[in-house]
Amino acid sequence: MSDTQRLAVGDPAPAFTLPDAQGNPVSLADYAGRKVIVYFYPAASTPGCTKQACDFRDNLADLGESGIDVIGISPDKPAKLAKFADAEGLDFPLLSDPDKTVLTQWGAFGEKKLYGKVVTGVIRSTFLVDEQGTIALAQYNVRATGHVAKLRRDLALD
Repeated sequence: MSDTQRLAVGDPAPAFTLPDAQGNPVSLADYAGRKVIVYFYPAASTPGCTKQACDFRDNLADLGESGIDVIGISPDKPAKLAKFADAEGLDFPLLSDPDKTVLTQWGAFGEKKLYGKVVTGVIRSTFLVDEQGTIALAQYNVRATGHVAKLRRDLALD
């Protein structure tokens, strides 16, 4: 369907530095030595993305106890991310990738099916990066609803 390069378990996680909702740079390197979930979503404040973000928010303490941090990345500008974070009480970094460079490097931007049509856009995707910066889990085309519960099962956190 698409020639978008996808990441697989064992691949090195592509490095990035992107602005957060306050415009401060956040790098994947900041999380070296820790596990981090990096998830990509199409747009802040849309129903599915809000559900997914709130799901991560509600599971953040448990994930943190398991030594896992969370980062969300979308093409939204920092100001929109700040509004989204404030409205939903999101207390993990939301990063802005308006030119979609990082989305593309991670295989999270390209052709996808939407309502039966092939469109180009953000592919809702979730990755677990291990302490060494290697992809430990790669999930593409994830569902917004119930995703964190499935992720917890996949990572044997329940």
